Amino acid sequence: MKNTFVVEQKQLLSILSSMQPICTKRTTLDATSTILFHVGHRELVLKSTDLEISLQASYLLKECTINDPQMFLVSGRRLFDLVKELEGDITFILEDTSLLVKAGLVNVVLNIQDAQNFPPFPERIENLMQLSAPFLLELLNKVAFLIPQNNANASLNGLLLEISESELKMTASDGHCLAQVQTPAYTLEESCKWLLPRRAVFEVKKILEGSNDTTIFLGLCGNQLVFSGEAFNFFSKLLVDGFPTYSTILDKKNFIPARVERSHFIKTLRRSSCLLSGQFIATSFMFGSEKLKVSLHNKEVGTLEEEVPLFDFTGTECDIRFYAPYLLNGLQVFPGEQIQFYLQGKTKPIIFDAQNTTEGSEYTMFYLVMPVAQTHE
Repeated sequence: MKNTFVVEQKQLLSILSSMQPICTKRTTLDATSTILFHVGHRELVLKSTDLEISLQASYLLKECTINDPQMFLVSGRRLFDLVKELEGDITFILEDTSLLVKAGLVNVVLNIQDAQNFPPFPERIENLMQLSAPFLLELLNKVAFLIPQNNANASLNGLLLEISESELKMTASDGHCLAQVQTPAYTLEESCKWLLPRRAVFEVKKILEGSNDTTIFLGLCGNQLVFSGEAFNFFSKLLVDGFPTYSTILDKKNFIPARVERSHFIKTLRRSSCLLSGQFIATSFMFGSEKLKVSLHNKEVGTLEEEVPLFDFTGTECDIRFYAPYLLNGLQVFPGEQIQFYLQGKTKPIIFDAQNTTEGSEYTMFYLVMPVAQTHE
C-alpha cells in the first residue's frame, strides 16, 4: 500500500503561510529554506526555523495510510506557491525521494530531502503562565507599533516584556518616544524580563490574528521564549542587549495634568502632518488656560493655525515644540473620548496615559514623547 495522507487545502495553506517569513529568510544553512514534515498515523506536524525564530504546527489528518512515522524535507516556498493554486482535499503520496501532490486533475511531483539535514529544533518547553489570546493581542497592539526596525542602538530593536509578582509590562521605545502597557491580570512569583526581537513580536501578532485560540501559553525553552496555542509552538531567541532604564522618565512628579478631546486633537495632528511634506519640522503647541493653540509653518507648503479645547490645565502658558507624527503614532491606539496628559516645560516630555477597567483585562497604558529643541525649526 502506498504511503498516502490527505490534507484540506485551506488549513494547510494557513500553516504554510505562517511559515513563509521563516523559510524564505536567508541563513547560513540551505535546509532552513525547507519545512520538516513529520507524518504520523493521524497527525501531521510541520516545523520551520531560520535559527532565530521557529514555528511548529500540528494538524489532524483527514486520511492516512502511514503506520510508521515518516519525516522528510520539502521546499517551503515551492510547496506554498503550489498549494495556493489548489482547491479542496490534497492527497500526498510519499515515495523514496519525491512527494506526489494530487488535487482533482492536478498531479505534481516535488523532490524531497532527508530529514537529517534539518537543523536542531527547540524541544522541552517549560510553560510559565496561561494568557487570554485576545487580551495578549490587544496589549501587543498598544506598543508594537513603536519598535524600530534597525535602530543604531540594538537594545531598542525589541519589545521589553517584564513580569513580576504584581504585574505584566510591555515597553517599546524608538529613542524619541516610549510606549508602555501594564496589567495586573498576569503575575509570576519570580520576576522575569526578556527582550523579544521586533520580528518575533510581529510574527506572534500575525499568528494570534489568524488563530481561533482563546488561550495562549507563555513558556521557556532554553534561551528562547515560547508562545504556544492548541496546534502551534512559536519559538524566538532573545536579544542580549539591555533595554534602557526608563522608570525615571515616566515619573510624573511635578507635572501638570490636562485633557483634550481625542478625535479633535488627532484630526489636528493629521492636518499638521500633512503640511510636513516629508520634512522634520516641529509643530508649536501653546498650552493655555482653556485652549491649546497648534501652529506650523512650512515655507515650501504652507501654514497651519488651529485651536483645540483644553480642559483642567492649571499651569502657566507654555509653548512646547513636538514633531506631530510622533504624537499621532501613539495616540491613535489610545481608547476613550478624551486623552489625559501631563507636562512640565519646554525640555521635558509630554506623558499621556489611559486606563481600561474591563474586568479580567484591566490595563494602564503610557505614551511619552520628547520635545523638539527650538533650533529644529
